[in-house]
Amino acid sequence: QVQVVESGGGLVQAGGSLRLSCAASGTIFIVNTMGWYRQAPGKQRDLVATITSGGRTNYADSVRGRFTISRDNAKNTVYLQMNSLKPEDTAVYYCLADIAIVAGTPAHDYWGQGTQVTVSS
Repeated sequence: QVQVVESGGGLVQAGGSLRLSCAASGTIFIVNTMGWYRQAPGKQRDLVATITSGGRTNYADSVRGRFTISRDNAKNTVYLQMNSLKPEDTAVYYCLADIAIVAGTPAHDYWGQGTQVTVSS
């Protein structure tokens, strides 16, 4: 019933910018923390940035100062503005949403299918 869909990935030159979007939809009571993770070929999936429902943010050291995470609670949407992109940012970017479907039940993590970001040198 819950769907998490990313968009905005693509191919960009080093130093360029991209803006990713992720919308959660379906049967939702509340969306708690949302975030972005990325996975490069042959590597584990790592945290990029998270944002709580109250707007508190957390960033990986490798992206702090270059990326900005934000959200629109009315739309259940989270964004990732990526500036000054580097080749090492190349990865599949996955959206994570911590969602409680029904009041009084524990929240669970829902993942998007991922969107490819490729940064050329």
